[in-house]
Amino acid sequence: ANQWDGATTVATTLWVAANASIGVFATGGIGGVHRGDLPDVSADLPELARIPMIVVCSGAKSILDLPATREWVETYGVTVVGYQCDEMPAFYARSSGLPVDARADSAEDVAKIARARRELDMQGAVLVTVPVPAEAEVPAETVQGALDKALKDAKRKSIAGRELTPYLLTRLAELTDGATLKANVALLENNARVATQIAQALVKKREAIGFKR
Repeated sequence: ANQWDGATTVATTLWVAANASIGVFATGGIGGVHRGDLPDVSADLPELARIPMIVVCSGAKSILDLPATREWVETYGVTVVGYQCDEMPAFYARSSGLPVDARADSAEDVAKIARARRELDMQGAVLVTVPVPAEAEVPAETVQGALDKALKDAKRKSIAGRELTPYLLTRLAELTDGATLKANVALLENNARVATQIAQALVKKREAIGFKR
């Protein structure tokens, strides 16, 4: 309304893309289940379970509870595909130790999986998880150490709610001397490349994902 610049969440992008008949998009990492005892689930997850779409990402953001997020998408029928990998990436790290539902070694493989879901009239997304390029990876133990400190800093400063995520991401970049920021840029570029290849494979096969909401 005010013509400001802004960004969209995965949930909002799903809705916009579906209404524009776009079947594939790329992002860095999806939202998910937050750490801690209180139930805090990103709006990304219900929309992934509802809207047919191919979403290319590098897993859920590392600041989240990755096992709980993986369990959530499994429970609600989101197909998790490992792109040339057998485990979900952990955003900055190439592997989380969490299994995927299926492996795809090419864009054509992803198109086949999406087609099979469409033929079965299944709702929800195909989540294509792509590891960060090896040269930009930040080891999981490095990320965890920095995250532990960032969480303590946030608690000490009483940072919570919607302010917590941007604070943690900024603090991680500071504590890793910019390594997480470089990894973020590298995985975004790589995910966009993979999403483009998948879109081309769909066009060649004249496939449509189908947008039943």
